[in-house]
Amino acid sequence: MKLNEIRDNKGARKSLMRVARGYGSGKGRTGGRGIKGQKSRTGVSVNAFEGGQMPVYRRLPKRGFVNIFRKTFSEINLSTLQKAIDAKLLKADKEINEVVLMEAGLIKKVKDGVRLLGNGGLKSKLTIKVVGATKSAIAAVEKVGGQVVVEPIKKTVLEKGKKTSKKASAKKTTKKTK
Repeated sequence: MKLNEIRDNKGARKSLMRVARGYGSGKGRTGGRGIKGQKSRTGVSVNAFEGGQMPVYRRLPKRGFVNIFRKTFSEINLSTLQKAIDAKLLKADKEINEVVLMEAGLIKKVKDGVRLLGNGGLKSKLTIKVVGATKSAIAAVEKVGGQVVVEPIKKTVLEKGKKTSKKASAKKTTKKTK
């Protein structure tokens, strides 16, 4: 056997259909696009257009509610913490917070904070600072002699209050100077 004789097994690579390349291909002439019309042309994408009929996404009523102020948390289980301690990604004697968890690669984003969940077991005594924790997680950490510090969510611009307009802030400054 020589290098120039090496081939794939028969049927391992199927060649693509070459559309609109003559009658012999089986997809010649109109290239499988039908005859004339907007959809036979290139660069046209008419998604959800139903020929002038009211589209299904407008026929059906809207349902539910999406809270734009909802908080999303990065969640972490006790078992994940214990595996990280065993793998020496975390040090149990130091305080564990969002920054330490990100550096260890246990969470990707902090989002609105870290929430501790009670799945799995914990052997190491540790102090962890989080935004939220389940009762079972707190109990499991305290059982081995550790501590869970639950601190409030950091205030965002929306929670601090509405931003004042330039006119309103200018009026406040003029009143103070008088």
